[in-house]
Amino acid sequence: MHHARPAQPRALGTAALSVRGDQGQTRLVDLRMSGSTKLVFPKTMRRDVEAILVNTAGGITGGDDYRLDIAAREGARLSITTQAAERAYRAQPGETGRVTTTLHVETGAVLNWLPQELILFDRSALHRRLSIDVDADAQLLMVEPVVFGRAMMNEDVRDVRFHDRITITREGRPLYIDGMRLDGDAAGHLGRRTIADGAGAMASVVLVREDASAQLGAIRPTLPDSAGASLIAPDTMVIRLLAMDSFEMRRSLIPILNRLTNNTLPTSWRL
Repeated sequence: MHHARPAQPRALGTAALSVRGDQGQTRLVDLRMSGSTKLVFPKTMRRDVEAILVNTAGGITGGDDYRLDIAAREGARLSITTQAAERAYRAQPGETGRVTTTLHVETGAVLNWLPQELILFDRSALHRRLSIDVDADAQLLMVEPVVFGRAMMNEDVRDVRFHDRITITREGRPLYIDGMRLDGDAAGHLGRRTIADGAGAMASVVLVREDASAQLGAIRPTLPDSAGASLIAPDTMVIRLLAMDSFEMRRSLIPILNRLTNNTLPTSWRL
């Protein structure tokens, strides 16, 4: 069975958000939204800001174009998540969906980039780019989970075009660069022992924080055999996780994210 989003005009969505710290409170500086990209702000008892990214188009298909620009300015504390898993649906031949996200974390700011998983359906075509620039005295927690079809629906992803690139720089200098390019039979590629050994879900976690080394020592013993963690700089930890499906991935991820967010993981992750 092939899954296609109901016929509708190509989705265009942009959003820009800027927040700053003010005497221990995070306050909104700028908010702009257009098209099918929305940001909503649930009430919390904390002094930081939590924003939920909503795609009112219901998913991504060929020809769609989404752009997001987020700035956590000096002293701000900001968490960004998504309402639910994002879905990349079947694209028409020759068409590609695009998602471009740019994040800025200034001196003394804390940014948690915590989107829920991206689900790639068969015959989807998506180019995605995430660029993050972190000031020297700033903190970042990033997670990017990807799922290849829904295991409970016995879906195979046999024809996909997925080009993904994540770049984290510190004051303009490369800190973490990761890329994935899958063209064609994704399930076949992922089934190879040297690539994913049959895993249908994966996630990357990056922590840029002074206590990264201490967190590594606490988290590493809790990881499943299909995951690994290491320091790529004294204050930067990277975790890579493979799982058979999204359920197994979340079962491993949620305790990690709970710990790294001091038990303030957004509620949408728990639903």
